[in-house]
Amino acid sequence: MVYFRSDYSQGAHPKVMDALIKTNEEHTDGYGVDSHCENAARMIRGLTDVEDCDVHMMIGGTPCNVTVIAASLRPYESVIAARTGHAYFHETGAVEATGHRIVAMDAVNGKLTPELIDRAMEEYQDEHTPLPRLVYISQPTEIGTVYGKAELTALAEKCREHDLLLYADGARLGSAMTCRENDLSIKELARLCDAFYIGGTKNGALFGEALVIKNRQMRDHFRFMIKRQGGLLAKGRLIGVQFEALLEGGENSLYFQIADHANHLAAELREGLKKMSVRFSGDSPTNQVFPILPTEVVKELEKDFFFYEWAPEKDGMTAIRLVTGWGTNEAEVRAFLDRTSKLLNARRS
Repeated sequence: MVYFRSDYSQGAHPKVMDALIKTNEEHTDGYGVDSHCENAARMIRGLTDVEDCDVHMMIGGTPCNVTVIAASLRPYESVIAARTGHAYFHETGAVEATGHRIVAMDAVNGKLTPELIDRAMEEYQDEHTPLPRLVYISQPTEIGTVYGKAELTALAEKCREHDLLLYADGARLGSAMTCRENDLSIKELARLCDAFYIGGTKNGALFGEALVIKNRQMRDHFRFMIKRQGGLLAKGRLIGVQFEALLEGGENSLYFQIADHANHLAAELREGLKKMSVRFSGDSPTNQVFPILPTEVVKELEKDFFFYEWAPEKDGMTAIRLVTGWGTNEAEVRAFLDRTSKLLNARRS
């Protein structure tokens, strides 16, 4: 079976695993206040060019999202997000369980716009409605699209106009930073957002994300909220060790090499499918590809390849999602393309 199901189905990148093994017998303080977490935080401050920030080693993306939102909002405040956003669509009401409504907007290509923020503010503006206070985006989006520098700048300006916090989910941030359409540096992302996280789980780590919080109000007693949400890992150094390995070398680090590798192979999948006249449910330049194939072809492919059926069947066609990761190789991509080509040709003949 060849796996295109997700970019976290394998374990850690060998260099990350090697770092974990080498430090395995060390004794350190717990809960993320060890030398490895502190060093990883220093590396992240250097990478983002933001010295005045808190960096927290978090166990996963959903704990990041839920904890940031719960810690930053008053009980009557809400979140503006795209309807396709991970915090709204794929986290089983975890944010709402903290008492905060997500105001879901019908975004364009998975991306919020200043106009959508204005519309949300118009609808929720008095004491009878949950007052928007934080804008949630993901970079890249849930459908693989990316915010350009001009788009993110416009969002940040709109957030300042309405006194809103801007928070970016960076589960696949490496993929966004290294894709062909990106014109936004991680330093610029850090400058424009109040908080964001650098995703490790989907980019070579065994698990873990690095959360960066600039806004002083959001930083207040944040570790208390991590503990309250059940996210304060006793062996927190395990996350710090991984980010040390991933980020050594800054912008030329393993972190970005892994993401570039995944994007390159996703582009090969995309271009190969385009040559077969396959349509796509969206134009993703990152490591997620969303082809629409005849359902009978999808069922045949599922015998040898593991992927998501992304949307319900419609008119005999099914949209699927293919995701590449650190362990994806050229042979696997060629095998998928060859098999798909043969199935499509057989169907057309």
